[in-house]
Amino acid sequence: MSAQHEAIPLDRKPTVQKHSPQTPEETSVGDIDELVLDPAKEKKLLLKLDLAFVPIIMLTYLSCFLDRSNIGRTPPTAREFPALTGPGNVKVAGMPEDIGASTNEFSIAVSIFYATYVLLESPWAVAMKTLTPRNILTGLCIIWSITTVFTGFIRNVAALYATRLILGGCEAGLFPCLNLYLTMVYRREEQAKRVSYLMSCAAISGAVGGLLAYALLQMDGVAGKAGWRWVYIIEGLFSLVCALLIWFGLPNDPTTAYFLTAEEREMMRVRQAQRQKYMGSDRFSWEEMRLALRDPKLIFSAVTQFCQDILLYGFSTFLPTILESLGYNSLMSNVLTVPVYLWAAAVSVVVAYCADRYSKFAAFIVGTNIFGIIGYILLLAVSSDAVKYFATFLCGVAVYTGVGLNVAWLNVNVAPQYRRALAIGLQQTVGNCAGIVAGQVYRSSPYVLGNGFSLGALVVAQGVVTLHGLYLRRENRVKAAIVEGKLEDRRRVQTGDGVLDFRYLY
Repeated sequence: MSAQHEAIPLDRKPTVQKHSPQTPEETSVGDIDELVLDPAKEKKLLLKLDLAFVPIIMLTYLSCFLDRSNIGRTPPTAREFPALTGPGNVKVAGMPEDIGASTNEFSIAVSIFYATYVLLESPWAVAMKTLTPRNILTGLCIIWSITTVFTGFIRNVAALYATRLILGGCEAGLFPCLNLYLTMVYRREEQAKRVSYLMSCAAISGAVGGLLAYALLQMDGVAGKAGWRWVYIIEGLFSLVCALLIWFGLPNDPTTAYFLTAEEREMMRVRQAQRQKYMGSDRFSWEEMRLALRDPKLIFSAVTQFCQDILLYGFSTFLPTILESLGYNSLMSNVLTVPVYLWAAAVSVVVAYCADRYSKFAAFIVGTNIFGIIGYILLLAVSSDAVKYFATFLCGVAVYTGVGLNVAWLNVNVAPQYRRALAIGLQQTVGNCAGIVAGQVYRSSPYVLGNGFSLGALVVAQGVVTLHGLYLRRENRVKAAIVEGKLEDRRRVQTGDGVLDFRYLY
C-alpha cells in the first residue's frame, strides 16, 4: 500500500466521522458531502498549510512589488524633481542621465509597464490549469527576475522600454495565478484571510521598499556601477530565490504535498471532493468563458476594483509628500510612512479574518470604506499637517482592505475553476487600469485633484458594493424559492455557481 493510501491506525481518533465504513476513495460525491472532518485535526492541517504555502506566496508577491516599483525609486534628477530627492537621496538621481532619457521618455517608461500588464492578466489566469501552477509561476518569476537583474545593465531608453514591457507581461500573471492557487488549497470560507496576506505584501512593500532602496543606493560606485543599478541587480537576484521556493514549495496538487502525512492527505482528498462543484472540470470550455463574460457578479466586482485601486495607486504617491511638508527630509519621510503601511496591513488581515468567520463581504467593505471617506475629507478640508498624517491612517484602513476583500468576494462566488480564472483575470485587468488614471490625477502636491478623485471613487464603490450585495441576496432567495417549488427554474445559468445548492456569500 502506498504512503498516500496508508490506513489510519485503529488506536487513533478517526479523522473522518461518518456512520458508513467507506473510505473517501470509495465514497460517492453525495456521501462525501456528509463526511465531517475532525475540527481539531482540520485546524492543525490548516496551520500546516499556512506555514508551508503562505510564506512562499507572500515573499514572491513582495518581490514582485519591489521589482515593479524600483523605477519609482529612481526619479530623474534632483534638479528636475527636487521634491523626490532629499539630501540623503541625491545618489538616486542619475538613471535617466546614465541612459540618456528625457523627462518625457522616463515618464513613458513608468507607464508602459501597464501595456502588457493589463492585457495579459486574463490569459495567464486561464492558462494556469493547463500549464500547471508550478510551471507557470516559476517560469514567470524566473523571467521577470532575470529582466530585473539586466535592467541594472541597460544603456539606452529602448532597453528600458523593453525591460518594462517584459516585466509587465510576466508580473501580469502573478496575482491572478497566486489567487487561483489559494482556491485550490482552501475552502470558500477560508480564503479572505489568505488573500489579505497578499494585499498585506503590497503594504509591506510600501513600508520597506523605499528604505531598502535607500540602503542599496549606498553601494553607489561599487565595482564602478551606479547605486540605482545595484538596486535592480540585488532585488532581481532575490526574486530568483523566490522562483526556487515556488518550484520546490508549491506542488501542482496540494493534496499530495510532501509535508503531509497519510492521514492529512486523506483529509485533503475529502476537502477536495467536497469542493468539487466549486472547482469543476479540468477540461477547458469556451462556454464557461462566455458565461464568465456575461456574469453580473464580474461587472459589479470589476467596477468596485477599479474604484478601490484608484486609492491603492494614489496612496503611495501623496503619503511621503505629506510627511515632507512637516519638515522632514526624504529619508525620515520614508521612515514615518512605515507605521501607516504596517497599520494598513494589520487592519486588512484582521478584517479579512472577520469576513471569513462571518462569511460577510459587503458589510465589511462598506464599513472600512467609511474610514477612508473620512480620511480623504480630512486631507481635503484640514490644513493641519498633524491631522493630515492622522488622516493617512484612516485612508489606510480602506486602501488595502477593500481591494483584498473584493478579490476574495469574487473568488468565493464564481465557479467552476475556468469560469473563475477568467473572472479574476478580467477583474484585475479593469482594476489595474486605475493605475493609468491615478497617474493623471495625482500630478502635483498637495494632490487636491487626486485626493478628491479618490474620495469620489470611494463613494461610487459604496454604491456598487451595496448593489452587489443586494443582487447576491436576491439570487439566494430565488434559488431557495425554486428548491421549495414556489418558482419555476427559468434562470439562464444553472451550472457551476448557478446550481441550486450553491449559496452566494454577500
